[in-house]
Amino acid sequence: MKLYLSHLLNPIFFLFFGLILLIFHLVQFLCLKLGGYSAHKKSVDLMNFFLVQNFRLIGSGIKFQGFDKIPSGRPLIIISNHQSNFDVPFIGWGFRKYHPKYISKIELAKGLPSVSFNLKHGGSAIIDRKNARQSLREISKLGSLIQENNYAACIFPEGTRGKDGILKPFKESGIKSLLKAAPSALIIPFIIYCNYRLLQFGKYPLAFGEKLQYMVLEPIEPNEYPLMELIKKIESSMRLELDQ
Repeated sequence: MKLYLSHLLNPIFFLFFGLILLIFHLVQFLCLKLGGYSAHKKSVDLMNFFLVQNFRLIGSGIKFQGFDKIPSGRPLIIISNHQSNFDVPFIGWGFRKYHPKYISKIELAKGLPSVSFNLKHGGSAIIDRKNARQSLREISKLGSLIQENNYAACIFPEGTRGKDGILKPFKESGIKSLLKAAPSALIIPFIIYCNYRLLQFGKYPLAFGEKLQYMVLEPIEPNEYPLMELIKKIESSMRLELDQ
């Protein structure tokens, strides 16, 4: 029955998903040209709202927790696990108050309606994973941006998607570069629980009726720990939460 419902509802889901991206590509362009950053940011927030709500068409339950733990008035470094290509709209909507920016591979910065436009014009770091120097330079620029404006930067330190939901070992270079450029940033460990289960039947169809949960863990003051100890603390706290 679950597979049947998945096949039945996925065409409707992807139709609306594609329409949202196409419509908001134009909306983003007009907002940026006519209203600058502030208007563009509002258009991206609205797009993420519709993208998140679109998952209800395939019976998904959606729950956000722990966002009341986040203080205002300082830069944030969101350390998140990564389970699917659908993670980002949920991060964007959940953290919308904090102007979230991303570290994205260069391949996503071209050819994708709305997604590529926002990455290129919304302040995210676009990195070439084959060029370590360029990657670190772009991440440092992002760190400076969040430091100056009290924005949030989201990094997936696993480096790739965990398709089975198991947390992969963290890579420290990106976190190190962000902290160096944004020394007053607060670390926000963020857990994505069940997005990987959307893909239990493969890339298509997305699974019907999954309960999607997103949780902010206790924020961490990074200057209280040496770098490697800090990264181990973040990773262990997230791994413990995911293993429960």
